[in-house]
Amino acid sequence: MRTLVTLALVVTASTVAARAADGPPLAPLDFLLGAWEATGDGAPGSGAGSTSFERRLGNKIIVRTNHADYPATKDRPASSHDDLMVIYATPDGQIRASYYDSEGHVIDYTAETSDGSAVFTSGNVPGAGRFRLTYKQTYAGIVSGQFEIAPAADPQAFKSYLNWTMKHPPAPSK
Repeated sequence: MRTLVTLALVVTASTVAARAADGPPLAPLDFLLGAWEATGDGAPGSGAGSTSFERRLGNKIIVRTNHADYPATKDRPASSHDDLMVIYATPDGQIRASYYDSEGHVIDYTAETSDGSAVFTSGNVPGAGRFRLTYKQTYAGIVSGQFEIAPAADPQAFKSYLNWTMKHPPAPSK
């Protein structure tokens, strides 16, 4: 057991040293940090909610929490949705995320980032659908989001399920 712990520390130390030259691996996601209010629409209907992205554990992870409310329509009752996503970098610098929600879904994502955007895509598991979650900074302080689903029979055929816009809430009055 002691050998495994020592080996893990050596690998971690070398990984940290190698990454120091490239910058923090989660830095491309900084445009998402903070608290957000969101409105959107899609398959569950029009809704509103709040999201936050916070660095945790010595800036090693980003935790996203999300809550959305969907009012009743003539076809369905009012509903709410809560989820949690933990975003982290692997030792080789790849960005990954683990997602959990109040409906019992668990999704593992790999992320691709570019200037002001992040695309989280689930793996291609035979017999299972795929998911893609996209964030794009459209203006300073405004981010658009989209959640897409691809069926198991055609895992590249993503179709939009939800679209939303996020803004930072106004500062409280003093």
